[in-house]
Amino acid sequence: MFQEERMQLIVEHLRKHNRISADDIVALFDVSRDTARRDLIKLEEQDAIIRTRGGAILPPPPQEFRSYKDRLLDVSEEKRAIGKLAAAIVRQGEIIILDSSTTVQACAENLNGKSCTVITNSIHSADLLSNHTAVQIRLLGGKVDKEQRYVYGTSVIETLSHYYVDKAFIGIGGITMDGFSASEEEGKIKHQMMKAAKKVVILADQSKFDRRYGYRFADWSLVDVLITDQWPTKEWLAFLAEQQVEILIPEPTDDKEL
Repeated sequence: MFQEERMQLIVEHLRKHNRISADDIVALFDVSRDTARRDLIKLEEQDAIIRTRGGAILPPPPQEFRSYKDRLLDVSEEKRAIGKLAAAIVRQGEIIILDSSTTVQACAENLNGKSCTVITNSIHSADLLSNHTAVQIRLLGGKVDKEQRYVYGTSVIETLSHYYVDKAFIGIGGITMDGFSASEEEGKIKHQMMKAAKKVVILADQSKFDRRYGYRFADWSLVDVLITDQWPTKEWLAFLAEQQVEILIPEPTDDKEL
């Protein structure tokens, strides 16, 4: 089998199964590990795949960064459950950071009745929390992205560098074992938010796993807790145990009303 034909079959396998390992390529095509590695390197050079530890995944679709208004329409029950569980681990009197992701906004929706201080760059979350009488809000100042409904820029990062908070709740565009990625502007802010917190809590449903964006802003050394909607694969469980990251999964509900 020619390399070009094998590479096409590798991409077809990825479209069906989302990921492929070097061992899979060896078994499927009866080739050596060196040949499998060369196939993956060439596919990466063509921007057809993203190489991961021991294998590859497909790159995210180019239309992934939609407006905040459009993303709000697609907040799934899984994301709402993740947000509700995140709100449940906020303690009375804590100072917390909420980023501008829609999953983290689901956390803000469930903070009612908790006396806490929220620092955020999300215009939408700040507006939503203004109806929660027990919550003190500190909206960060800077440039306004009208499409994504958040505040960004060097002034936001500079202000965040002076805070020391109890928890930071961070939504993620893409998660791999190498770290976390998002757009560059968002990534810089998320990184500073993580540095400011005593405990960093990542909120991500399973669709975010093994996906990458253009800007890698942090690695797992900054993370304490991962809240996701279902148990990860055995490979991921072993990796997260090695990184000493606690995993929290929402309890299933019968009525789906979260």
